[in-house]
Amino acid sequence: MKRGRYFLGRVIKIGELNQENLMSTMLNAPIVEIGQFDWTITDTKDGRGESTPYIFGKLSKYAKDGHVTIVDESSRSQVDAYARNLLEASSPFVYLPQYSGIAFLHVWNGIQEDVFGRHFQKIIEEAYDRFFVGCEIDPITDYTAFSKRLESIDVFTEISAKVYPPNPLFGRLWGSLNEYVKKRRASDVSVKETSSTQSGISTQVAQLVREIMTNPNYEPNFEPDITDAAVLMAADGYGSGKITGFEGATEVVIRTSDSQKSFLFDKDPIASELVREVEVQFRRVSIERDMGH
Repeated sequence: MKRGRYFLGRVIKIGELNQENLMSTMLNAPIVEIGQFDWTITDTKDGRGESTPYIFGKLSKYAKDGHVTIVDESSRSQVDAYARNLLEASSPFVYLPQYSGIAFLHVWNGIQEDVFGRHFQKIIEEAYDRFFVGCEIDPITDYTAFSKRLESIDVFTEISAKVYPPNPLFGRLWGSLNEYVKKRRASDVSVKETSSTQSGISTQVAQLVREIMTNPNYEPNFEPDITDAAVLMAADGYGSGKITGFEGATEVVIRTSDSQKSFLFDKDPIASELVREVEVQFRRVSIERDMGH
């Protein structure tokens, strides 16, 4: 079977949207018109009662008034024919509530990773008329690629992040920020630091990523500063982060979304097999980053 690349992310639930509402909406999704096409979630499977609870589905893009080319046997010629609800592209996905995690297929020239997130969000929010409900898919950063880029920066000039309260997992290195967000009962927290000095911002974010990659049980002898913790929180799929600095004389911009964690699997998967692989991927992420409930 042909294999494709699946990307890992977290589904952030905002406002009145909770776990059960989200999963119920996936199973009975509205149809949303975006541009020239209609979008919805099809071919769903309800695995909420399984040992590893899940929702399987396909984000589907189709044209209400489609056209296909057929062969007219009588005239031995190709002719245009009308096809109602013609499927243009479809991206299989699995949602695992225990990780608030989603894995979805990148479809070339059809449903790229950024398109999947935006249109999935619109479908979920449309089910509630966008009233006190929001959701977004934040990428889980590939620590290896992220670390390499951080290590290349000589001077950090700007660090910013916007993060959301995690549910149900959190990372130990940003546990203090998690507690702060809960104590403040905030729906999100934004931080930003800039420096125009020659030495730049004093940050340990590169060290923290490097050390936890080497040893998931790494215990720093200092409390990570709030902005560093927010970047790590964003990299684990609970927001977005941006780092600007200089590599020599060249300005470099690094976003936590630049290097999203991914894996290869069948493009037309059997739901149960994809669920098993996605669970392995998310369990691996939790272990390598020492994440817990």
